[in-house]
Amino acid sequence: MEKEAYNGGTAEKSSDELPQLAEPARLVEEKGIRLGEAADMYGDLGAAEEYGYVSRGLKSRHIQFIALGGTIGTGLFLGIGRAFTQAGPLSVLLGYTFTGVAIYAMMMSLGEMATWLPLPGAIPQFCARYVDGAMGFAVGWNNWYQSAITLCAEISAAAVVIQFWNGARDINVAAWISLIIVLIVCLNVFAVAIYGEAEFIFASIKIITIVGLLIFAFIIDLGGGPTRDRLGFRYWNDPGAMKEYKGTGDKGRFLGFFSVLVNAAFSYGGVEMVAVAAGEAENPRYNIPKAVRRVFWRILFFYVLGSLAIGVLIPYDEPRLLNAIENGEPGGAASPWVIAVYRASVPVLPSIINAVILTSATSSANAFLFTGSRYLYALAQNGQAPRLFLKCSKRGVPYYCIAITASISLLTYMSCSSGANVVFTWFQNLVTIASLFTWMSVSIAYIRFHAALKAQGIDRQTLAFRSPFQPYTAYFSLIFFAIITLFNGFYVFGPFDKNSFVTAYVGIPIYFALYTFWKTFKRTRWIPSAEADIQTGKAALDAADAHWPNRRPRNVVERIWFWIA
Repeated sequence: MEKEAYNGGTAEKSSDELPQLAEPARLVEEKGIRLGEAADMYGDLGAAEEYGYVSRGLKSRHIQFIALGGTIGTGLFLGIGRAFTQAGPLSVLLGYTFTGVAIYAMMMSLGEMATWLPLPGAIPQFCARYVDGAMGFAVGWNNWYQSAITLCAEISAAAVVIQFWNGARDINVAAWISLIIVLIVCLNVFAVAIYGEAEFIFASIKIITIVGLLIFAFIIDLGGGPTRDRLGFRYWNDPGAMKEYKGTGDKGRFLGFFSVLVNAAFSYGGVEMVAVAAGEAENPRYNIPKAVRRVFWRILFFYVLGSLAIGVLIPYDEPRLLNAIENGEPGGAASPWVIAVYRASVPVLPSIINAVILTSATSSANAFLFTGSRYLYALAQNGQAPRLFLKCSKRGVPYYCIAITASISLLTYMSCSSGANVVFTWFQNLVTIASLFTWMSVSIAYIRFHAALKAQGIDRQTLAFRSPFQPYTAYFSLIFFAIITLFNGFYVFGPFDKNSFVTAYVGIPIYFALYTFWKTFKRTRWIPSAEADIQTGKAALDAADAHWPNRRPRNVVERIWFWIA
């Protein structure tokens, strides 16, 4: 993509600016990293000074814990319960493992692109530069809408979770919604470092909790609980390891397993947030690869071991879990972890787990406001949203992007009314497979990026981060997520349910309608590999690399901490 796409083609470079832009290193030295990056991106120092730019205020520990937070959400505490009762423990274990492998493959591809060009928003820009402007438009607006609506859903979920405690049930849910909206706006609007600190704290709580729950599961399974009952793999024999779903025999067990693949894909939603934050990370060429490389171990430790732990603690036909899911009971009541705690006769833990679910929902709302605003910012950089959204505060916060995204959160109040809640649910249904389209778009963008490197004579051995087995890794993730997208609503066909069909598949025409609109309106073309823009903004980023301090541990404690964060 040409630089004119970023500045609208209206700004002309003055003669005294040309020498500076020809030497981004000098511009970074004279004007600082922020203005240096902005001028290199926009091709115009005047535009850079007028609009400002995002600030690289996210420290290494922020990025590492944002990556962790992206893999631990309410799906691990709540969503996994529905998959468990539907398919059984072995299906859940295998489903989350296989989907985790595909997620890891996609993240390797995204990590390589985000290390080469750590841009704010990232994904729409990669698609627009390497594939087609229409794909950048489609994935950008689709992601923004998904983030904005999911923001509402997470705020609503947090407000409902609070009602787990008796004292909160007498307070109007709108009051809790208002409190959460104000909180997350304040965490986002002042400085990106504040957002980073909040996510660091939220992620720390989630990590401590899941580690504690895994230890708890190990102790209870071996008979260390108050009942002294050694469970072993009892529930894998009775009622069984794989539950039949929408069929009998091998067909029913396979469909149960496949339903877990779909559920797991939704539970992993948001894992790409670390790349969205790459444009505001300190020393991104070091911190982004570090975060991405550890995605595999985080998936293995949290999701695979977590699903195994649930499978040994409770049977899939546990009546309390089935009733809680069927009746839509609030908060931790529908969590298999809470049910396991009740069965083990440990009375204090349910409230603690519910508090963690509350912080998890609030964390997700906070993260989706951040990512939604950065997707909008990336669209403005692509020339696919009004230039107004490029405007940043002195601290590097795109406040118009945050304001527009946060304003959508007012739709959450619709969930307070039974009539309006039907409309709110309809809004939510529009984003059910948006994450799958994001991951497929990332895979396609990487395949084109890989071809562009080859066509433009850039040796991958010179890259700061190289993902393994490419481009086959990207093809694998693309095919996997395409299969999940096409068959995610398999259950609606026997017997046919039109409402469920719309919920499962409405995202497909929305994505392609966005793609077709921009394709027709701008007459964009599939970008040849030799013409893909893999350089705009890179020179300033290369120059900035020399300005980041080289952290060296001074003792054993720092060595351990630097390894973690």
